[in-house]
Formats: sequence, C-alpha cells, structure tokens
Amino acid sequence: MIRIATPEDLPALRALMDRAIAELQRDFLSDAEIVASRTVMGLDTQLIADGTYVVAELDGGIAGCGGWSRRATLYGGDHSVALRDAALLDPGRDAARIRAMYTDPAYTRRGVGRAILAHCEAAARAEGFTRAEMMATLAGVPLYAACGYAVIERTASAPAGGVAVPLVRMGKPL
Repeated sequence: MIRIATPEDLPALRALMDRAIAELQRDFLSDAEIVASRTVMGLDTQLIADGTYVVAELDGGIAGCGGWSRRATLYGGDHSVALRDAALLDPGRDAARIRAMYTDPAYTRRGVGRAILAHCEAAARAEGFTRAEMMATLAGVPLYAACGYAVIERTASAPAGGVAVPLVRMGKPL
C-alpha cells in the first residue's frame, strides 16, 4: 500500500534511509564515499509539508519511501542547505523532480521502488508536468534506467571531508 507520508513517519523514515545508505551503496561506493554521501542524501521535509512524499507499506511496516516535487531543489536533505531552492517550477517549462527514493534493504527486488516511482510520476503528470528529472545515486541508476530514465549528465557532489560522491542526473518524458 502506498500512502502520503506524515510528520509522524519521520523517525521511521530517517532510520530506513540510514539503513539504505549504509547497505545498498556498498556495491557502488567506497566506505569514504558512503560517509560523504550522507551530506547530500536524506529527507527534505518540505516534501512532506507539500504532500508529495509517500511511503510504501508491506508486512505492517515501511518498506520504502520517495517523492516528487514541484519545487526547484533537485536533491538533498534538510541539512543540505546550499542545494535547496523552494521556488515553484512551471509545469509547462520545467521537469518535476523525483526526490529521496529509498528502499529498506530487507525489501529490495520486490517492486517497492518501481511502485513508488510510478505513483510519483502519475502525481506529477496529474499536475501538468510532462517531464521528470532526478539526481540518482549509482545504486539507483539500474532501477531508473529500467523505468525509462536516461542519463543527462554524470557529475559528483561537492566534496565532504575531501571526498566527492558520484551522482547521475537522469530524466524522462512523462
């Protein structure tokens, strides 16, 4: 079941994100890159306030989470102040943002990410957006490519502790 996330979900979401960052990035990033990724990954609570962040529930708990945004911020959590831009996007000109997608490591390969992504794309389409973009982690690229997203550019985060994290900007027509 997919539902809109609420402020009451925050502790569970943060714990899920911590597990996902620590475990699901291992095949793609070094230990130092995983530590550095925490400076740019995480939840932007503006998504919850906007009602565009969802959770997927399975077996009585949260199996994954993710959202979309009509705001200019492409990626980053509440702590990533330099990356945030709350300006509203123009659906006729701009791409909706797919944001903060995480699957609990116990629920990978069960369609959780696909279901959340499909929900977010449908919601963005319903608001008039014809394109979506995201800043993907290397661990997320295979899923997003399988769902029709194409690489726009390969980049890296600003260095944290001297370590930059590889990122991939991806997009898709809706």
